[in-house]
Amino acid sequence: MYEREFMLRDMSNALFASLPRRDQRHKGEQYLRGLLTAKGRRSIRNVAACLGDPTLEQTLHHFICNSTWEWQPVREALACWLGQVISPQAWVVRQMSIPKSGRHSVGVGRSFDLYRNQMFHGQQAFGVWCASEEAAAPVNWRLVLPEQRGEEEGTPSGASGGRYSDHTVESPEECATTAALEFAGLHGAPLLPVVLDLPVRDPEALVRRFGAAGVPVLARVGAGARFTVEEPALARFGTGPLPVQRILDSVKGRRQRVGRFDPSAPSGVRHAAAVKVRVGLPGGTHVLRDAREGGLALLGEWEEQHRAPTQLWLTNMGSVPTSTLLSLTRLADRVGRDLADHGDRAGLRDFEGRSLRGWHCHMTLASAAHALEALTAGRRQEEGYFPKVS
Repeated sequence: MYEREFMLRDMSNALFASLPRRDQRHKGEQYLRGLLTAKGRRSIRNVAACLGDPTLEQTLHHFICNSTWEWQPVREALACWLGQVISPQAWVVRQMSIPKSGRHSVGVGRSFDLYRNQMFHGQQAFGVWCASEEAAAPVNWRLVLPEQRGEEEGTPSGASGGRYSDHTVESPEECATTAALEFAGLHGAPLLPVVLDLPVRDPEALVRRFGAAGVPVLARVGAGARFTVEEPALARFGTGPLPVQRILDSVKGRRQRVGRFDPSAPSGVRHAAAVKVRVGLPGGTHVLRDAREGGLALLGEWEEQHRAPTQLWLTNMGSVPTSTLLSLTRLADRVGRDLADHGDRAGLRDFEGRSLRGWHCHMTLASAAHALEALTAGRRQEEGYFPKVS
């Protein structure tokens, strides 16, 4: 109990140091503790009730939806705190679907769930996760805002969002990229590669944006993507762009056998084969990069030798060993497992307000709750789990 309580207080001291007023820091810790102890949906009402004082509902509602504190410094502090606790290896960007039955919440619309492969009605958010092999937790969020949404208190959807009042309409791919880049370069946060766990439709734009920012990236690509082959040993393919499938078929003989952790496999390890090949963009876009990274490369992975590759990735870390790149792709699986195991318990999908600002404030503290859930998993049933604070 004391170890967990110490972790919560240590995190709270780090997260809320930027809040200017003592009462704001106290409310921040109250809300975080309530997210960890509430039963069912982590609505503001349930959070207040579990703290033993239903009259807190109005106070916490104001703190989340109308108070003047800035969430971005809190997110930066969370990233730095996690950097000291879990030794992160990458920022992983993942879509999170938030189903909604109504249409009044900010960002609600018809969207496609990448992981369930189906349409849904609700909010589509992209989280930037601080990830290691042992644990993962979100540290930044960006909401996809559909075109021509309704109004919120007489202003365009999201216009009352404080720092995000200029939050423009974006494609999901643009939203994911912006979420990563606005966080990856922050002062004080660990400088880590970005793993984009979504299929990129415009590799040229991706390479240009991450190259200009000097940020290493590893992103999924579809089988229909086309690249030029830049391997001297494969000069027979000429200089024209080729489909990903044909490029990888030509280098099957160079595949390396690798093993990856898989809890569903009898031995806990699933074996596969992988290969990396240097490629270029069809348009010949100049790639801005750190010279150590070595240009663009295509990474393919096969789970069964005689079938099509099951994983396709593009990276601007062409000189990084194949085994290292594969270990980075595994972090996407880590994020998926931790979201499934702890996301709902932390309240990541439970904000019921209408404002973009309120959504960001709630998501900031729910992300901190998720981190504590992930780091204390397995000890939840012990007596005194995160005792209440008045």
